[in-house]
Amino acid sequence: MAVTIEKIGLIKISLIKNNTMSFKIKPPYKIDNTPIYFVNEDEEGVMGRTNMNGSITINSKITDASTIKKVIDHEMVHVDQIKSGLLKYDDKNIYYRTSTKTPFKKYSRKYNKNSPWEEQAYNNKK
Repeated sequence: MAVTIEKIGLIKISLIKNNTMSFKIKPPYKIDNTPIYFVNEDEEGVMGRTNMNGSITINSKITDASTIKKVIDHEMVHVDQIKSGLLKYDDKNIYYRTSTKTPFKKYSRKYNKNSPWEEQAYNNKK
């Protein structure tokens, strides 16, 4: 539907109003722009990390493809938690909340497999 907004001589300027698309295109593949880097990890036992910028680092000592996939799947849960505003951290603390409508709770940076954000990642629940 075109709506005329101005007419100058023989030139008519129209605004096309289209509140609906005639069709939606959904790609048959998942689009994922998460950068993944393999790094020399100094801390014992660390297989991967999710950075606040949305990238993932994986311990370069891991060479088994199935283990790398598991690490990526785990870290992608954290990427999604950060992107959705549920998880963030700084040099001293980790901040987590179960909903964007609730305040963040502050946690120590000390690793704890039973922390709520890790439980989700180990269960691969996004």
